[in-house]
Amino acid sequence: MNKYWMAAIGGTFAGVIGVSQFAAPLVAQETESSATTTYEQLDLFGDIFERIRSAYVEEVDDEELIRAAINGMLTSLDPHSSYLPPEAFEEMQFDTRGEFGGLGIEVTQEDGWVLVVSPMDGTPAYEAGVEAGDFITHVDGEPTLGLTLNEAVDMMRGPVGSEITITIVRELTDDPFDVVIVRDIIKLTAASVRSEGKTIVMRVTTFNEQTTTNLVDGITAEIEALGGIENVDGFVLDMRNNPGGLLSEAISVSDLFLNEGEIVSTRSRDARNSNRVNATPGDITQGLPIVVLINGGSASASEIVAGALQDHERGIIVGTKSFGKGSVQTIMPMGSNGAMRLTTARYYTPSGRSIQLLGVAPDIIVEQRPAQTEEEVEEQIQARRTEADLRGSLSNDSLTEDQRAVLEAERLAFEELTKLRANDYQLAYGLDLIIGLTVLSGR
Repeated sequence: MNKYWMAAIGGTFAGVIGVSQFAAPLVAQETESSATTTYEQLDLFGDIFERIRSAYVEEVDDEELIRAAINGMLTSLDPHSSYLPPEAFEEMQFDTRGEFGGLGIEVTQEDGWVLVVSPMDGTPAYEAGVEAGDFITHVDGEPTLGLTLNEAVDMMRGPVGSEITITIVRELTDDPFDVVIVRDIIKLTAASVRSEGKTIVMRVTTFNEQTTTNLVDGITAEIEALGGIENVDGFVLDMRNNPGGLLSEAISVSDLFLNEGEIVSTRSRDARNSNRVNATPGDITQGLPIVVLINGGSASASEIVAGALQDHERGIIVGTKSFGKGSVQTIMPMGSNGAMRLTTARYYTPSGRSIQLLGVAPDIIVEQRPAQTEEEVEEQIQARRTEADLRGSLSNDSLTEDQRAVLEAERLAFEELTKLRANDYQLAYGLDLIIGLTVLSGR
């Protein structure tokens, strides 16, 4: 092996010397030519800037013009690179701490259109019925096509309590339709934890500075409330409509459920800036089954977590394919001039696969069903007839009071699960899966 390695080095070195001896003047000329072309283009930019200032039909603001040029340069790279003016940069820093004003939607751009990545739980947009995958074509009657993403977002901002009308185009819907939303202060609980029977459900809405802390505190409290980990059947990690957030939080959340192995790798153009992150010992669930819920609104950081748990076979992924954002953005402050958000790396799951464009494919595809009315749920409950419901049926003379209590508890559990299945079919499926895994394992 060493011989082959040294041979490869020797051959490469000789080749470089051989070419350099004859091509050095050419290389110097090409480098000089490239620099000249760049300076010529910058001169062209300056000429156009001056002509706009002097000849445009209306007087222009120099600062706004330059900002627009900078933003145009960045947005031409990909949908996630952009310029953040000072005020937008300040808002973004505030947003990652979990409270901001607006509608409560995460948006991006696709072919010039404003695309909803996901609505956030409990926000005005969520309550108004905005869905992941919706295209916002107009804001208060003004078209969004042709605007930068920042300009479109600015149109949707406004005083708390004020109304906004957005026009939506939705797949499988014939015509655009209007949605009226009242702006509000958005207070996000990054993660909340509750119990459904003996299963602990972890709902993660975003990855901000509070996410891991919220999860650890909530899981610890629920385990204690159930009387210890021995009384827990499993966990459901719900990351549906989670648009992502901080990479560091995605890593720390993944680490909660993994004892070892790679969590994620990021690869930049410069290999020196690439990075691999491994899990540290300690699984907060102590090896119990995990079901992960995702859908088309699950993006970026949530895809990192889902991909890591899937590759390590630590969780069963249930739902529909995720959004497919496999790139990493770095916020680069520019002093008093705001910041730029620049795509600097791609991320890869532990098996080396990129999520970009492909998304995370669920292990079990489960489409969400439309919510049912209370009347429909009650009909389902009433339709479940058993021998005990028949008039004149024989009694069971061998049942003890404890056994009767168990039967009653089972009946109540069925009714609760029926109601849950009517309102959230994917979550109910996940809970059923945990129960099935528990039975199969003999616990």
